[in-house]
Amino acid sequence: MNPVPPMPSVEYTAEIRKEGDQFIAHAVPLDVMSSGLTPEEAKEALDEALHLFLRTAMEMGTLDEILQEAGYGFRDGIWVEPALVTVERRLTAVGA
Repeated sequence: MNPVPPMPSVEYTAEIRKEGDQFIAHAVPLDVMSSGLTPEEAKEALDEALHLFLRTAMEMGTLDEILQEAGYGFRDGIWVEPALVTVERRLTAVGA
């Protein structure tokens, strides 16, 4: 069995929302989510979920492809997420 090389660092933005009695943490560029009873628990669960997702992708040999498709760039040994331009709360009509 070949040893797995060390995982590079991957930055990401975490979005936290409250849904009912749970907090949902979402790693936006990679579309990975987890939850917890507090915002901190949700962030910790997201860190673990994202680590496992990225580790599995690396072991399968698809990490670079996944990150590139999500708009990431590799600079100075770190996968840098795509630039966040704006976050807006918007409204749209449903129906005719």
